[in-house]
Amino acid sequence: MGSYTFFLVCILHSVVAITCGILMMFYTNEVFVFSHGRETAVKLMGSTPHDQLLIQTSDSFSGLLLFAIGFLLFMVAFVKDRNFQGAFARGCVFLHVATAVWRISFDRKLLEDLGGDWVRLVVGDMALALSWVFFLLYTWREKYD
Repeated sequence: MGSYTFFLVCILHSVVAITCGILMMFYTNEVFVFSHGRETAVKLMGSTPHDQLLIQTSDSFSGLLLFAIGFLLFMVAFVKDRNFQGAFARGCVFLHVATAVWRISFDRKLLEDLGGDWVRLVVGDMALALSWVFFLLYTWREKYD
């Protein structure tokens, strides 16, 4: 049963990463307007054409990276080795917690104009980490019952 749970968590994270990656690559402006409002989105897109091109290129590469991570998560979902699944889940928890700490330490200072947007991102990182923690608890309970 733990293998099926691992598959579901990986597929869920894969769908989230692939969707976010595609949105970042192709619909950056629309996502910024939807999530931050028109005024803040204009600030985020840069003031000169050169800045706008750099920001769009950076967002496209970030989206491509997220898409690749989602694709890798999709492939990992089919691994049946329980030791690998546990190690992978612990690594994902560490990665999400480290990302949340990064956002609290550095992004908070950069995103002051967005008024609390970093809090939403930290909550999202912690929710993703919790899904892996729940998987680890579930497999631990299954192992020792």
